Amino acid sequence: MSSRTCAKPSCSVSASATLTYDYSGQMVWVEALHREAHPMRYDLCTEHADALRVPMGWALQDERRPSLRAIAS
Repeated sequence: MSSRTCAKPSCSVSASATLTYDYSGQMVWVEALHREAHPMRYDLCTEHADALRVPMGWALQDERRPSLRAIAS
């Protein structure tokens, strides 16, 4: 279990994903939680990672493994 929490204000849930931006390329990546925190990345809980929306014209690459719940549905 992660000791890091979600970067969203007022969310204290444990982080499960890492969010990275490439502003010049208008690209966003959501990946499994990186081993170490980094000031240029954002940790998110599953709920906020799943609900993430990017600006119009940007691409979102979700590289997390599908959860067992998603496979079962």
